[in-house]
Amino acid sequence: MVDTTKEPSKTTGQLHSTKGTALETAGNLTGAPAWQQAGKEEHAAGENEYNAAQTKGYVEGTADRLSGAKDAVVGAVLNDEEQQTAGNARKEEVEAKQEINSSA
Repeated sequence: MVDTTKEPSKTTGQLHSTKGTALETAGNLTGAPAWQQAGKEEHAAGENEYNAAQTKGYVEGTADRLSGAKDAVVGAVLNDEEQQTAGNARKEEVEAKQEINSSA
């Protein structure tokens, strides 16, 4: 079963989803309803963990992106090119990570 006390992880979510599908398939092939049900439950829990990790990554990215944008604006206002460049770089890096965690 899936451990809900840890931070959600895409990797373990996929693992449990796949394991659940395999268990459900084994239950279908052998006619074991307990395996079918356990497989369905593990698959659903794995999908939920994957989606939670994806959402968490996107939300954390939004905060980092705003921080990068703030640094870029402050750098521009203070005429600090180093801070402005670092802020823009951070913002762009986070945008790329958010694209990976986008559910679209």
